[in-house]
Amino acid sequence: MDFSFSEEQQLLRDSVTRFIRQDYDFDTRRKTVTSSDPFNRQYWQTFAELGWLLVPFCEEDGGLGGSAVDLMVVMEEFGKGMVVEPLLASAILAGGLIAETGSAPQKSDWLLPLMEGNLQLAFAFSEAQGRYDLGNLATAAEDHGDSFILRGHKTVVLNGGAAELLAVSVRTTGGVSLLMVDASTPGITRNSYKTVDGHNAAEIYFDSVQVPRANLLGGEGEALPAIEKIVDRATFAICAEAVGAMESALHKTVEYTKTRKQFGVPISSFQALQHRMADMFIECQQARSILMMAAMQLDAGNGVAPKAVSAAKSRIGKAARKVGQEAVQIHGGIGVTDELDVAHLFKRLTSIQYLFGSTDYHTQRFMRA
Repeated sequence: MDFSFSEEQQLLRDSVTRFIRQDYDFDTRRKTVTSSDPFNRQYWQTFAELGWLLVPFCEEDGGLGGSAVDLMVVMEEFGKGMVVEPLLASAILAGGLIAETGSAPQKSDWLLPLMEGNLQLAFAFSEAQGRYDLGNLATAAEDHGDSFILRGHKTVVLNGGAAELLAVSVRTTGGVSLLMVDASTPGITRNSYKTVDGHNAAEIYFDSVQVPRANLLGGEGEALPAIEKIVDRATFAICAEAVGAMESALHKTVEYTKTRKQFGVPISSFQALQHRMADMFIECQQARSILMMAAMQLDAGNGVAPKAVSAAKSRIGKAARKVGQEAVQIHGGIGVTDELDVAHLFKRLTSIQYLFGSTDYHTQRFMRA
């Protein structure tokens, strides 16, 4: 079996790698994270110009193909650079739902501006009581003929503060539905905040918000399978991001041990630390292997994808914990300071462990599948 990238995928990878190295250094990222802006909008336009916002979508929708391997290529490099711009929230999650369930006019109205970098989206699906059950919804939409009246509360909405358009999962008479809601609609309250890993999220409250029926994505009460599919795809994407972040943490740790000296010698010469870094390397390699397996199953479309994604999230979650903690501990006290990039990698890896389902949740889901 050939595991090498195609020429187009290698060019895509080189493009992202070059941008991270030349324009997205750690100090530049820190300025974005510590600013009042949710992300660097100039960089977002650069993503659009370079075609990266086309990657999650198929050619029929105006994208570059939409394969899981393509997505893996981009997200791995994003993980190495700890990119905070909302490709995951805006394009993969909310954009993926539109691509999966939207009509041709809806795709034209919302997907094309997204891919051009002119529209920010967010998917509001998480609720306090729901845990990781995507169908456990208290937010409800009441049918009023040509419109719905939306009431409820969504928590930890990624990119929720910057989004101009919200994809909202709601409980309707027929089951779970998806509504596209203009974020400026009266009755919407958004409390935006920075997360521990430098990304952005929001608490969003809907108080008798009127939404046109034309903004319903797909059939009423039929949205849950599409939501589960797109969240699985987003879960795969953050797994790829974690693999990139772990490789970066490993590399920086190895380089640090070559320069940090104790007792007159580099600490890289200490056998105990060599063993720990070897364990980190093994974790990274195992994580990459299971990520590639999940990518192939997603692209195969044979019904095994949910189980493969849970296997990857479970294994990569454990690896992220191991690699992140070892990187911090081997660096010593400096490893937890805000001035060191390893501390930020650790925060992102810790967050990824719980995003879209914890390690324990996905282990149990794999067993049930």
